[in-house]
This record gives sequence, C-alpha cells and structure tokens, in this order.
Amino acid sequence: MSSESSLYSHRWLPLLLVAPLMSLIVLFFYVPVFQAFYWSFFLEQPFGGGSQFVGLQNFERVLSDPEFWMSGWRTIVFMMTASSLAVVVPLMLAVAADRKIRMSLPARNILVWPKGVAGASIGVVFAFIFNPFVGIMAPLNAMFPGRWNPGIDGTDAFITLVAAHVWSGIPFNFVILLAGLRSIPHTMYQAAAMDGAGPWRRIFDVQLPLILPQLFLTFVLEFTESITSVFALIDTITEGGPGGSTTLLVYKIFVDGFSGYDLSGASTQTALLMIFVLLLAACQFVFVGRRINYER
Repeated sequence: MSSESSLYSHRWLPLLLVAPLMSLIVLFFYVPVFQAFYWSFFLEQPFGGGSQFVGLQNFERVLSDPEFWMSGWRTIVFMMTASSLAVVVPLMLAVAADRKIRMSLPARNILVWPKGVAGASIGVVFAFIFNPFVGIMAPLNAMFPGRWNPGIDGTDAFITLVAAHVWSGIPFNFVILLAGLRSIPHTMYQAAAMDGAGPWRRIFDVQLPLILPQLFLTFVLEFTESITSVFALIDTITEGGPGGSTTLLVYKIFVDGFSGYDLSGASTQTALLMIFVLLLAACQFVFVGRRINYER
C-alpha cells in the first residue's frame, strides 16, 4: 500500500475525527486547570459570594502551612514506594508469563481483568480484605492481638493503600512490559545461551536492557498517576485517617475545597501539585529518557 493511499482526501477530516476527544480534554482538563491557577490569585468566597485579588498571598499562606508540607511528604513517600512496586511486581509477572511456564497463558488474561474495576470498588474490596477482624490479617491478630489495625495505626493504613494501588496498577503495566518482552528476538536468547548465560543472567543482560523503553514508560506513567489516582482509594479505605496519616496532597485538596470551603487554598494547592507533576515528568525525560536507546 502506498503512502499516498493512507492520507485523508480532505484536509479537515482528521481534525473532525479528533474533535470530540479534544473537546473532552479541553473541557475536563485544561479548563479546570486554568480555573485553579486563576483562583489561586484570588480570595474566592464560597457559594458565589464574590472574589478579591490577593496576588501571591494564597501561595504564602499555603507554603507556610505545616499540614501542606506533611501531606506533600506523604505524597512523595507513597509515590516512591507504590509506583516502584507497581512496576516491579508486573515485571516479575511478565517475565514469568514470557517464559511460558505452567498456567502462563491463562494468567495473561486473568492479570488484565482488574483494569476494568473502578478505583472506588478496589478500595472497598481492600478495606474488607485488610480488615483486622475478618480479613487476611485476622489470624495474625488472633495470635498477637492488636498487631494489625489500619483503623488506628497509620503505618498499617498506609500499607493498605500501597497494596491496593499496586494491585490496581498490575494490568496496564503487565501488558506493556509483556509486549516489550515478546518483541525481543528469540535469537538473542539463543546467543546468550550459547555464551553460557543462565536464566537470571539472561534477564539482567538481555531482557531488561532491551525493554528499557517500556520500563521508562511505565515508570513515568506510574509516578504521575500515583499522585492523583490514589484519591479514590483514600476516600473508600481510610478517608485520610487515622490522624491524617494517609492524607495525601490530592485528598487534602478535596477536604479543604469541599469540606472547608477554602476554594482559594485548594486551588493554590492544585496549582502547586500541577507544577510538581510537570517538573517530575520533565526531570524524568531529561535525566533518564535521553539515556535510553530505542533501537535494537
């Protein structure tokens, strides 16, 4: 098929095809982001009570708030731990599935199913699974009373959030990493085997270097996604507790805006979170992305 036959006959047809999707992106992403940045420079009254321009006073107030820095620190800790595990666990599963071990074919389908489950539903299920009285930790509490209790122990609640996020992130990352592994030529494995490389050596010297583009993609998406997607898990599992130990920045914005009616403060925190996400993604591409070789 020639390249000319793949071109659209009408110059406006491609724009018309992407117009519905672009409209949704503008309406539900760019407009709220612009509104958040706009409100961050104003003192907004709730329920349409008017606004007053205050310049950078909202940023000064937010940046001097210890709770903002505590929630920001929790967000970074969650991002590093949950995102790393959400890539490492699917990577191990993808390597196992790629080796065609027993039950690997059914596992490829089963591991994709959680992608169709909503975040709020995942939170409800994991709240029941990690319940200290009827969940999987109940036998531990029977032997050592009070050893596991996410309702009053912040560390236990944080672990529950991390486990739920890792489980929800397995399907997408598993598909990406498995596709990268399946695209490696089989001659690479044969050459490594002839050189005397064992299974573990082939993983670290052949497979991982050749799927670095896929690993980089999953890490970039996970690091940015974990900052915002955890909201549904927090709202259904811990509601920010106990004692604010699981109040990440995205949930603090929700509480300040919809419970405290601090629209200006919530918008300012949203603007700061947006800037942090953009800087994080830029640093990943500048310091990591340029070192990856996309040619085999």
